[in-house]
Amino acid sequence: MFLEEAEISGAEPRAAAPAAPAAQPTTPPTTAALAEPVTPVRAGWTATLSLASLAVFLGFFTPIQILLPLQLEQLDPGRKAELLAWVTGTGALVAMVVNPLAGALSDRTHSRYGRRRPWILGGALLGAAGLLVTAGGHGLPGITAGWCLAQTGLNAMLAGVTAPVADQVPLSQRAQVSGWTGISQSLGLVVGALLVTLVGGGVPAGYALTAALTVALALPFVLGHREPVLPRGARAPSGRRVLLTGYWVSPRRHPDFGWSWLTRFLINLGNALGTLYLLYYLTDAVHLASPDQGVLVLTAVYTAAALLTAIPSGLISDRTGRRKRPVVVSCLTMAAAAVILALWHSWPATMAAAAVLGAGFGIYLAVDQALVTQVLPAAADRAKDLGVINIANSAPQVLAPALAAPLVAHLGGYTGLYLATAAVTLLAGALVHRIRGVA
Repeated sequence: MFLEEAEISGAEPRAAAPAAPAAQPTTPPTTAALAEPVTPVRAGWTATLSLASLAVFLGFFTPIQILLPLQLEQLDPGRKAELLAWVTGTGALVAMVVNPLAGALSDRTHSRYGRRRPWILGGALLGAAGLLVTAGGHGLPGITAGWCLAQTGLNAMLAGVTAPVADQVPLSQRAQVSGWTGISQSLGLVVGALLVTLVGGGVPAGYALTAALTVALALPFVLGHREPVLPRGARAPSGRRVLLTGYWVSPRRHPDFGWSWLTRFLINLGNALGTLYLLYYLTDAVHLASPDQGVLVLTAVYTAAALLTAIPSGLISDRTGRRKRPVVVSCLTMAAAAVILALWHSWPATMAAAAVLGAGFGIYLAVDQALVTQVLPAAADRAKDLGVINIANSAPQVLAPALAAPLVAHLGGYTGLYLATAAVTLLAGALVHRIRGVA
């Protein structure tokens, strides 16, 4: 079940709960906007934030998994993998720059609408515009430019969507709420695949419908919930130098933050290696007659498995206070899925791998996000620091194409690719134990 929402309109701030062991705020949380949250959030708040998260990942994953591969295959069938790597890698570079910057600006936003909602709505509108520009691209430069514009808007939106969990959800609920918002990543894949394969209309119509839903799904949270307003005097210092130096969070001063970043980077690198060529894997290795339909089926299986594990693992994590052990379990499970894909190139084995991968990723989505919110260095920079963490989501999208293409071409084809995926994911699980300030 969804959980209860805090009434923040007109309420006096409660005394701040003790901060997580690893968090060391540099700005005293003297306002409701910066205080450690203690009031449980309600079902409606969690549901609408989850819809806004779904909007972001619908905008991200529908093009990456289906629309861009189809569009680039039409452009040049012989170079489809190379072109896809170029477009997604360039977009990921844009994401790495935009997400922390948008987060830093969100942290400093003084608005009667709060700090996060203006960025959610503005990012949704810009991201939708970028998707439409991508749909109209008739060559590689136009498609790349459109996708970079979409990445700019969607990452500004992502900065606004990820911060409310740290802003308003108490530690006792954080993994549960993170499970609901995190599962929207998987649902984004399902909804996007359904749009393209069942609604029909081709690639341009798929982009248009994705753009419309990106905006529509953000509106319930933006219009339906208030958030604490940051007083002008409580804003963190700004300026070009402050914003630029904010991209670096010293792992020496904040080691738990550094290890959290590295483990997330490795998990997402493994995920990027495993999913980048999924459509082509079904075509070239599994020899599936309808690979686009296959992606839809696999995504449904994956999402169902993730739904079965995300919320229960979040409940268990919140009740026990343990974060690291479930993340390790998720890494082991996802590595097992990669091994299945490496050794058995058949449709039944691929469906089994999708179920195993979904189960592991569901645990990861709920618990790792809760873990990350407990190692943020400063309350005044939550969105910026989460943006730095999100570089660990985007950077693998840049690195994975450079690694995946040689693996497929020279080191055993898809078998080598998925064994590398398993190895990277296992390394992430091993490094989780280096995080000391979280149980």
